[in-house]
Amino acid sequence: MVVHVGGLVAVIIFYVLILLVGIWAGRKQKSSEKAPDTEEIMLAGRNIGLLVGIFTMTATWVGGAYINGTAEMVFSAGLLSTQAPLGYAISLICGGLLFARRMRSAGYVTMLDPFQRKYGGRMGGLLFIPALMGEVFWSAAILSALGATISVIFTDVSQTASVLISAAVVVFYTLFGGLYSVAYTDVVQLFFIFAGL
Repeated sequence: MVVHVGGLVAVIIFYVLILLVGIWAGRKQKSSEKAPDTEEIMLAGRNIGLLVGIFTMTATWVGGAYINGTAEMVFSAGLLSTQAPLGYAISLICGGLLFARRMRSAGYVTMLDPFQRKYGGRMGGLLFIPALMGEVFWSAAILSALGATISVIFTDVSQTASVLISAAVVVFYTLFGGLYSVAYTDVVQLFFIFAGL
């Protein structure tokens, strides 16, 4: 088995740090409330703070698949053909300025809640289908990027096994601490992205 030692050390440090931060954030969340409800788990009690909120939104959009895909497009077709960064930035700014305050004051949990409230449960269920498909493909792209990274370091490990290892780490800290864990690990991941670029 061919192993890139520097890459192996970096990945081990990364995964250990992510797990530790996820567990720490999960304990922080659990110590702040005795019996967390669904909203507490999904939205971190709407209490993650501005800086962590900005970092987690940025890390959500600028993940491994985004970095790999953007780099590939810039290399193969040039900078002008890569429109995703501008589109992502505009959508985040518009969403924050136009919708965030109203959705927060109405107590919505998901982007589909206003439609479900206005048009009923059937419309909410219908709109859930494209949202679900988007999340499935987005998650697949992220896990594929993680798997590609690990399979470069361990040349004899299949990409499927690499994806499963990465998914196990993510599922563990997410189940342990909900959005608190995801938000704080996003901060760490964004730091690694900035340092790696």
